[in-house]
Amino acid sequence: MPQNNDQRPLVLVDGSSYLYRAYHALPPLTNSRGEPTGAVYGVANMLRRLLKDYDPERIAVVFDAKGKTFRDELFEQYKAHRPPMPDDLVVQIEPLHALVQAMGLPMLVVPGVEADDVIGTLAREARGRGLPVVISTGDKDMAQLVTDGVTLVNTMSDTTLDTQGVVEKFGVPPERIVDYLALVGDTSDNIPGVPKVGPKTAAKWLNQYGSLDEIIAHADEIKGKVGESLREHLAELELSRQLARIRTDLELPLALDDLSLREPDRKALRELFERLEFRTWLKELLESGGDTETAAQAGEYETVLDWDRLEAWLARLEQAPLFAFDTETTSLDYMQARIVGLSFSVKAGEAAYVPLGHRYPGAPEQLDREAVLERLRPLLEEPRQRKIGHHLKYDMNVLANHGIRLDGIAYDTMLESYVLDSTASRHDMDSLALKYLGHRNISYEEVAGKGAKQIGFEEVPLEQAAPYAAEDADITLRLHQALWPRLEETPSLVGVFRDIELPLVPVLSAMERTGVLVDAEALARQSEELARRMHEIEAQAYQLAGQPFNLSSPKQIQEILFEKQGLPVLAKTPKGAPSTAESVLAELALDYPLPRLILDYRSLAKLKSTYTDKLPRQIDPDTGRVHTSYHQAVTATGRLSSSDPNLQNIPVRTEEGRRIRQAFVAPPGKRILAADYSQIELRIMAHLSGDEGLLQAFAEGRDIHAATAAEVFGVPPEAVTPDQRRAAKAINFGLIYGMSAFGLARQLDIDRGAAQQYVDRYFERYPGVRAYMERTREKAHEDGYVETLFGRRLYLPEINARNQQRRQAAERTAINAPMQGTAADIIKRAMIRVHAWLGESGARAAMIMQVHDELVFEVDEGEVEQVTGEVRRLMETAAELAVPLVVDTGVGNNWDEAH
Repeated sequence: MPQNNDQRPLVLVDGSSYLYRAYHALPPLTNSRGEPTGAVYGVANMLRRLLKDYDPERIAVVFDAKGKTFRDELFEQYKAHRPPMPDDLVVQIEPLHALVQAMGLPMLVVPGVEADDVIGTLAREARGRGLPVVISTGDKDMAQLVTDGVTLVNTMSDTTLDTQGVVEKFGVPPERIVDYLALVGDTSDNIPGVPKVGPKTAAKWLNQYGSLDEIIAHADEIKGKVGESLREHLAELELSRQLARIRTDLELPLALDDLSLREPDRKALRELFERLEFRTWLKELLESGGDTETAAQAGEYETVLDWDRLEAWLARLEQAPLFAFDTETTSLDYMQARIVGLSFSVKAGEAAYVPLGHRYPGAPEQLDREAVLERLRPLLEEPRQRKIGHHLKYDMNVLANHGIRLDGIAYDTMLESYVLDSTASRHDMDSLALKYLGHRNISYEEVAGKGAKQIGFEEVPLEQAAPYAAEDADITLRLHQALWPRLEETPSLVGVFRDIELPLVPVLSAMERTGVLVDAEALARQSEELARRMHEIEAQAYQLAGQPFNLSSPKQIQEILFEKQGLPVLAKTPKGAPSTAESVLAELALDYPLPRLILDYRSLAKLKSTYTDKLPRQIDPDTGRVHTSYHQAVTATGRLSSSDPNLQNIPVRTEEGRRIRQAFVAPPGKRILAADYSQIELRIMAHLSGDEGLLQAFAEGRDIHAATAAEVFGVPPEAVTPDQRRAAKAINFGLIYGMSAFGLARQLDIDRGAAQQYVDRYFERYPGVRAYMERTREKAHEDGYVETLFGRRLYLPEINARNQQRRQAAERTAINAPMQGTAADIIKRAMIRVHAWLGESGARAAMIMQVHDELVFEVDEGEVEQVTGEVRRLMETAAELAVPLVVDTGVGNNWDEAH
């Protein structure tokens, strides 16, 4: 709502009101040093919005000063019930004040009065000069300042109050708000008011008698208990009125003409955004010009187009104790990508780009790609020549396409960031450069365009391509220099990086490049069957609904289920519509057939689109195999994830899911070997908790679910029924995932009381588990993080959140993360050991997949027994726990048979 220059309003901001509201409304944000930032962010965001909406010439942000005010002298109990400002809010005041001033906004903090009085005085002066005024506040007391030309806005609730709005909200006009507040009182400010007089009564009296003075004059006429209460408290009414009235007659240190909006202090803003880690705003600031200090602009990036310059750079690389490098390629598909150029850096701020495949009209002559790569081969393959990159697994795969086996990987900045704090930010180079260097990288879109108009990097002119590519190598080196000292502060994290994550890079690269054979014809047949089954479900659903509808459309499902059939609304979307989320439909499906059909349809549609239709299209034309991408730096706990295809989400318990696994086949002469850790998270729980009952059950090799059932249900192990074992399994796994008795009741379809009894009996029989959970919760609250057995940390920014749901979710994570994370560490250690053995032994076998707690191999038929035995041994000795690690193995012609 920008206005004409001659009508732009004076904007007065009640900073103290927004400070508290932002603190309570927003999640407890912190930066990577654990400093709270949520209230600062909330107020600054509101200020940015005001500037955008009103484009003011004059503005003031007003905060309450420390210490007592004139109201405390009037009434000793004024605001006496208010608790002191929380410590994590106190520490946000200084950076907020600094940010307000850096934004160029005049700020007022006047001792002895409140922010309301400063705003009231400025508003009166502005109206006296004919200026429109907008007061930004969430404080209802400010309604008394509204007049023709003075408006209240609340940016948090997105509401505006003018004179008519005040009448509609309070039932009285602005000039009667002080009287209204005197009658009603204010518990937050401890203004007495009249007991038993609420908003409706106060408005009714003021409309009837005209003013507080007239109400007092006619107090004898008012009947009932409320009249008695009024008469009993007549003596305090004038005090209440004085406390509620906002002063408009102050002498202020700044006059209206001093409230002009100033140019932002970009240097101060940049430092604050870096300190507070407001990365989006930092990026905006840097993009808006004048702050992007790149070495490219300083002329320290070189484009290498002749052999003399290349040899000079190679001499520098060979002599360097460590150098950063990066590849530019034709594709993100690592199996099809070919090198367009390489960049190198040995010193922060200096880098070179060697273009090898830029093809566009007028492109300069470049060095021959194959000749340069051959010249680089000894350097890139030398294990003693230490190298650093960002997401080097990709570069390793691309170099392999050119017959080069990358070795000597010393550091990977993506993994350094991930190990340092898996949840603090994304781990791509652009995000990390902003976070740790306060630097905005040149984006790919800036040099190659966006969307349908985006060109391949080989078509990007060298004038744009060279600075972009050289910057990648330079920033990689600078990121390492920023990240590594932080990692070294915690030796256990250095261990996770050096012993687990970095050695895993070549293991994953080898798995990705090997790929897995899939039977495209079998998948095509399954796709046809899924289509037929979906068509049948559609027909059934149409019959139940009484009309055709789109089973994939939430809007049409809403209309059918909730408007036409009148099913109960169990949850709503953020916009207030009935939710059709899977969890909602699953609950409705317990009682109604149509939601069950919709869920079945969704499940089949997902399998068809994600796997049976898509997998054949993902077969590489050169290898005839499917090559997934494993991601090391995505999950919070350290587990691997995968994409294109996502192997982690293929259902194992349904017939359709098992059929998809049957399409993952062994080529002629080979078999599929699957090796799966048995109940690894429960074994880790036994180790971490030291519970004697669990330790004994695992040591004796007993069926842990049957053993738990025997304990919980008080029956001999041999008398445990299948239903009792199923319940015990739900308890065993549910508790380590933080499941409540309510959740257990729903899963087992029993009443909550019975579920609570199961949980209570479990903890009676396994007291070490309860003690571990309590111990872990306490330590998480104290430290702000939990650790795996090998020292990997998972930070929990919401472990001390004021919001109970967020805090409890963080507590559940605190209990589960050490088990999930330790399981992830163990299987990674096993992968490294198995990969090394496969290479040393010359066994005719390859590791082809990692899914959850399972490793999958392709093995020559003649070596199945030997490889199975060695894989089992290496996996079972990948960690020393207080209970044995057990690995189940299976062999078959396809993954399902082996599993």
